[in-house]
This record gives sequence, C-alpha cells and structure tokens, in this order.
Amino acid sequence: MDVKAAPNGVATIEDRILRITGYYGYYPGYSSQKSASRSSVTRCKPGANCPITRSGISRQLSPLSVAEDSAAPILELQSRSPSGICRHSRVERQIRSEEGTQTHTENNSQENQAQTRCQSCTSTFLKVVWGFLIILSVSSSWVGTTQIVKITYKNFDYPFFMTWFSTNWNIMFFPIYYSGHLATAQEKQSPIKKFRECSRIFGEDGLTLKLFLKRTAPFSILWTLTNYLYLLALKKLTATDVSALFCCNKAFVFLLSWIVLKDRFMGVRIVAAIMAITGIVMMAYADGFHGDSIIGVAYAVGSASTSALYKVLFKMFLGSANFGEAAHFVSTLGFFNLIFISFTPIILYFTKVEYWSPFSAVPWGYLCGVAGLWLAFNILVNVGVVLTYPILISIGTVLSVPGNAAVDLLKHEVIFSVVRLGATIIICTGFLLMLLPEEWDEITLRFINSLKEKKSEDHTEDITDSSVHTRSRSRANGTVSIPLA
Repeated sequence: MDVKAAPNGVATIEDRILRITGYYGYYPGYSSQKSASRSSVTRCKPGANCPITRSGISRQLSPLSVAEDSAAPILELQSRSPSGICRHSRVERQIRSEEGTQTHTENNSQENQAQTRCQSCTSTFLKVVWGFLIILSVSSSWVGTTQIVKITYKNFDYPFFMTWFSTNWNIMFFPIYYSGHLATAQEKQSPIKKFRECSRIFGEDGLTLKLFLKRTAPFSILWTLTNYLYLLALKKLTATDVSALFCCNKAFVFLLSWIVLKDRFMGVRIVAAIMAITGIVMMAYADGFHGDSIIGVAYAVGSASTSALYKVLFKMFLGSANFGEAAHFVSTLGFFNLIFISFTPIILYFTKVEYWSPFSAVPWGYLCGVAGLWLAFNILVNVGVVLTYPILISIGTVLSVPGNAAVDLLKHEVIFSVVRLGATIIICTGFLLMLLPEEWDEITLRFINSLKEKKSEDHTEDITDSSVHTRSRSRANGTVSIPLA
C-alpha cells in the first residue's frame, strides 16, 4: 500500500529505543534509513516463492502504517536476541520514568515561581510597613527637635552652643550601628575590623590623618553652619515657616547637581525650583521687606543652601555610602567638632556673645532632648534608606511642616496669614514635584496608553455582545441583520 512519510517524533522514539537497548547496527538517523530500506522489501506468505533481491517492488509509508513501522525495529531486535521482550519492557519503563521526571521538574519550577512571587509580595509589604513607621518617626523627630528648640529659647538663648553640643552627640552614631550589627548579623566582626571596613568611604587606605583633615573639615563646617543657621531662623520665625523654608533644599540640590554634577535636566524640577523661590519671596513679603521677618527668611534659606551644598559635595567626593559607612562618617564629624570646633563656643563665651553667668542655669534636659532627637533623626534617615524606599524619607521630612503647623496652632496659638499659608503650600508642592522619578513622563504615557487600550477592548466587547444579541433576535424573526458598527 503506497503511503507517505512517518509523522514527526516516530524516528526520534525509534532512535531512543535503539540507543538505549544497544542494538548493534544503530547509528544516528538509523530509523529513517531503516524505514526507507523496508519500503523496498516485498512481503510473502510462508511457503511461497519470494524474490531475494530488494530492487523489486517498492512501497511508501502512510499514516496507516505508522504503528507497523514503529514496531519494526523492536521486532527485528526480538528476532536477534532472546531477551528482546524484557529489554523492550525496560525501555518503556525508562521512557516513562523520564517523562515522569520531566513532569516533576515542571511542577517544581511552578512551585518555585509561586514561592518567589510570595516572597516578593511579602518583602514589598514589609517595606511599605517599615516605610509607614519611618515616615512617622522622621516627621515626629524633626517636629520634636524644632519645638524643643523654641521652648529652650525661653530660658537659654545661645544657638551656637546648642549646635556644638548637639553635633558632639554624632560620635555615638557608629557605636549604635555596631550594637545593631552585633544584635542582627550572623557573622559578627570585631569593632576594629568593622571600623576599618566602614572607613573605606574615605578611600582604599581607609581613614588617615591627612584624609581626616581634608575630607572631614569642609563637611563638618557645612554641618555646623546648616544647624546654626536653622536655629537662628527659629529665633525670628515660627517653627512652621522655618520647616517650610528648609524644604527648599531639595530644589537647591537639583540646581547644584545640574550645574556641578551635570545631572539630567528635567523640566518638572525646574518648575519645582521656581515654585520654591516663589514661596521664599512670598514668605519674606508676608510682613513686609523689613524687620525680623526678612532676616529669619534669610537664615532659613541659608540653612537650606548649606544643606544642599553638603549633599552635592558628598556625592561628588565620596559617592554613595551604605549604612555602616554613613555611621562612620557622621561619627567622624562628631570627633572633628569636638576636637577642632570646641574653641568657638569658648571664644563666644569670653567675648560675652553667648555668655551665661551660672552654669546651673543651663537647661541640660532640654539640650539633651534636642541633641537626642537630632541624632535620632539622622539615624532614622540612614536606616530608612536600608529598610524601605528613599522617597518615603523625603515624604517624612515634608510632613514635618503640617506637624509643626498643628503644634503652633494648638499650643502656641499662632495665627497664619493668607500669604504665609499660600507660601507654605507652594513650597511643599514644589518639594513633592522634586520627588518625581526621572522617567515619570514615560511612566505616565504608558499608564495613559494602557487605559486607552482597556477602554478600546471594553468597547469592542460591548459591540460584539450587541451584534450577537441582534443576530439571535433576527434569527428568531426569520431574518438576519448585520450591524453597521
């Protein structure tokens, strides 16, 4: 009977059977040639005169002869070996075991994918939870610092001494970090080894005397100026105004990074910077361009500017730092402040710029509260980057503005003018615009396109449903109508 070539997969199965059983005439592609050679063989009944040559009658394989051709190598193998049947059964068992192994592997891969998705969802949920806690902690610590400073000014009006005293507490940053390392790390390191590992932020050689003076001095001066100007601004303005003006440092960081670091230009951030400048001008104009108001605005803007310069220079010279390196660097700033800047409050004391007669009059409780909350704020900012998304830290900072506003309104009974309130809202809006990612425009376009595609799919489904309903109703009436839409 003339038939066509065997379907795909038969030759492969034959080759596998012959290879596994060790048939002596096997070579790759044997089954296809064996099928071709059988096509030239003439089958005869027993006892009949059959031709010996293979060049006689030829036939082609058809789909009806697949089973016969697939079993031919096994039949020949059985005729050559007495144990052919047993070996054939072993082959079938081995093939079934291989198929079972493949099925088991696919099931394991599906289970692993499900576990991976579950783990990713769990990690995302934990990051969100930690982010919520970090936001509350950051905003609360910053509001607490600002409000305690305002309370301290009632009895102790010496901002530089407060700045120096609070900066000295930065020395405890690295010991706190190392305590957390001992409590959480599986492979614990000695303090000296951990200190040397974290000192790589200064270079491959670690912290040397030259690098200590060269790298730490400018950052320590900027740190002191930022905090000192912030405290001076609190003497002239309310806590709400100062915290809102300090949020302009985000705009200043963008402008300096664009000019100095050649960062990517973004139109939305330029708009945010313009909004920040507008808010500054409105805040200065609230009480007229005279008196303590304009001086307080200048102090607050100066504090935001030095903070932005600190961040840009840190990124330029030191790059990015992990939690341990940041703890090491902040503690180094505390040591530098204690060793080299301690002469400044002494000079101010003896020149009677910041002079207090009895040392018992110093409100050490308030000073320790300010220093502790300031240290907690710095620790939370660096811990938050590790535990959650960095954008949430910035949101926690801007939430200090409504927090201070609530305290000023309820406790100090401050009345906010319309101009000040508008300036605060404009500055906070510009701060939030600064938090948009660099690919925000592409993300927005993809989101809009996905919404359009979803609407078009829904519209197509509605048209299909209406056409099916129209046709069924037309058939019931004995006619068939085709919708135009």
